[in-house]
Amino acid sequence: MHNRVGRALLALSAVLALLVAVPATTASAETIVTGNSVCSMYVNSVGFGSYCSSGQAYTGPPYTPPPTWRERLAGRPFVPCRNFPIPDGIKLPQAPEGKKWVLRITITDYKLDSYNGGPRAHLERAYMPVDAAEEAQCPFPDYMQQFWWQFQSTYPDPALQIMPTYTPRVNVPAYFTLTPGSSMVGKGDGRIYTPEELTSGYFDPQHNLTMRGMVVQLNIDPGDGTGEFTCLTGTTPLDNPTGYDETQDPYHQVNPCKHVYKKSSASQPDGMYTVKLTITWEVSYWIGKDAGGWKPIGRADVHAVQRLPVQEVEAIGG
Repeated sequence: MHNRVGRALLALSAVLALLVAVPATTASAETIVTGNSVCSMYVNSVGFGSYCSSGQAYTGPPYTPPPTWRERLAGRPFVPCRNFPIPDGIKLPQAPEGKKWVLRITITDYKLDSYNGGPRAHLERAYMPVDAAEEAQCPFPDYMQQFWWQFQSTYPDPALQIMPTYTPRVNVPAYFTLTPGSSMVGKGDGRIYTPEELTSGYFDPQHNLTMRGMVVQLNIDPGDGTGEFTCLTGTTPLDNPTGYDETQDPYHQVNPCKHVYKKSSASQPDGMYTVKLTITWEVSYWIGKDAGGWKPIGRADVHAVQRLPVQEVEAIGG
């Protein structure tokens, strides 16, 4: 059984196609203060990220006061705004002739004689069409790098697992799950959260900010005309994410995300059903153990399709 499923997953990866539909409207959290930074975050159907002012947290001895922004500048002018590329997933109309769209983020209500910009400092975002002169209103000299930090992540390609076998049988329940690596986005450096970190949270000592994305819902249209059904995540054990116990028969499993095909796919194009997936991601942030744990920013949907053969056999085997 294990070898057959392993081979099936290899075949599955070859036919799974990610289709990003019209992106969802960007959902932004309120500006947050984290350590010596203020951050603005976003989430859409392509990915999520944050823009923070003030850069890395001060890590000097506790008896040494952190430098103020004015001291960091050392007599150089403070440039409160910066132009960024438009984040992936944001759809805008054609820019006027001679202009291009930029994401302009401005640090406002700041105080230079504070180590973190002061209690009222926050970020403002605007999508703006600019020409060369307007773009130059927000130069980015090297010394301003210390006041900015950017984080962004995209969702992994979905990898759908089907149990007990990749090729479902007629009248035998087929169980659907996403692989753990394709249903979670971790720390921004390619690492995925462990179950312990998901329970206790992850603390970033440099910025005191961590963002994560997790699949919270999976809508599946099995392609046989029976209509879409919804599966919620978090219903299977952490030590067995598929929720499938191979010591039990297919009719007695804990995973509620299942479908029973009543007809084979022999009459379908290429002999396979076209399974449509809507994968709902929820993005959250964490700013330390005393800040109330993970706080959701927003949700976004990612769409994918899967070609799935179904055989007219009422036994598992083959």
